[in-house]
Amino acid sequence: MTRPGPDASRRGFFAKVLAIACGGLATAVPCGAGLFAFLDPLRRRGEASTFRPVADLAAIPDDGLPRQFSVIADRVDAWTGFAAEPIGAVYLRREKGSREVEALSATCPHAGCFVDLDKGSHCFRCPCHNSTFTLDGGIVDPSPSPRAMDALECRVGARGEVEVKWQRFRAGVADKVVQG
Repeated sequence: MTRPGPDASRRGFFAKVLAIACGGLATAVPCGAGLFAFLDPLRRRGEASTFRPVADLAAIPDDGLPRQFSVIADRVDAWTGFAAEPIGAVYLRREKGSREVEALSATCPHAGCFVDLDKGSHCFRCPCHNSTFTLDGGIVDPSPSPRAMDALECRVGARGEVEVKWQRFRAGVADKVVQG
């Protein structure tokens, strides 16, 4: 039996190293792509706040009383997409003869519950901890809420569509901090 020479041993060694490197690369690429796809929804930040159409100006009476409207948008929850789904609610109101619309988030700044409009006492009430707010969103003392209701930027388009800059704010803190 003959022994291979030093060149043959070296060639065999390099062939094995090259085979291991190619196999490792062939395995690492699909594993890395799969891991990236799996973790992708977790690394995405929330969508930046944008103006969303909420109602037509004609749907908001000019009597100074707020009306509740749903905010509708396409939503992605990790790996599942939902088309045209309510993502929140706002109260819209306008004064007599005005085209300007005021928008308030329907979420209580105390604990994040939805506030209701109490038409009898002309105020907003939170059913969770009895926070009370005036029709323009101010706090009625005593109230557990750390701040007034969150006003949202609102605009009326040329064709009379009312759009609200939809944002969520952190509940339970005195400062109005946008949730990320």
